[in-house]
Amino acid sequence: MALWRAYQRALAAHPWKVQVLTAGSLMGVGDIISQQLVERRGLQEHQRSRTLTMVLLGCGFVGPVVGGWYKVLDRFIPGTTKVDALKKMLLDQGGFAPCFLGCFLPLVGALNGLPAQDNWAKLQRDYPDALITNYYVGCCPMRCCYLELLPVLEGTSALSLPHSIISTLQIGPGTVRQPPQSGHSSFHGIGLPVRT
Repeated sequence: MALWRAYQRALAAHPWKVQVLTAGSLMGVGDIISQQLVERRGLQEHQRSRTLTMVLLGCGFVGPVVGGWYKVLDRFIPGTTKVDALKKMLLDQGGFAPCFLGCFLPLVGALNGLPAQDNWAKLQRDYPDALITNYYVGCCPMRCCYLELLPVLEGTSALSLPHSIISTLQIGPGTVRQPPQSGHSSFHGIGLPVRT
């Protein structure tokens, strides 16, 4: 509990910095989980550069973009009723999620050294599945419940938690994805290119 209180104090003092660092940490932990539990690489085969890339992506892109979006969303729809939460979820999943994935997927490809043409082909191939998988997770009652609490949570890193987890794991209900057998390993279950 003392650690949680210290985190809350840091969050109150420096909300943006803590939120960005939290997003980076969650992305890094998500990659470690993916490599160790999903792909079963073991510590010797763990790709540290891939984990570092995910941390930097979380700190430099996911945290600022998602955190900023939730602030805009809360200003655009300021209420806390269930109807307001539903409106927020529809706007988030109908407007933001497609744009976010359209930026996130090619950014990951570029960070992993894919040439522009291969990155474009990968985006065209993977985008529909990634978006559908996002809808499995993003359009659920828990998401509405979370968006209903946005004004209460504003300024806390909890704002970045659900979307970070979704963009990290991208696994639909009952779905277990195996790592591909090609020269790329799975990025958190959605088949993003990560050089091996």
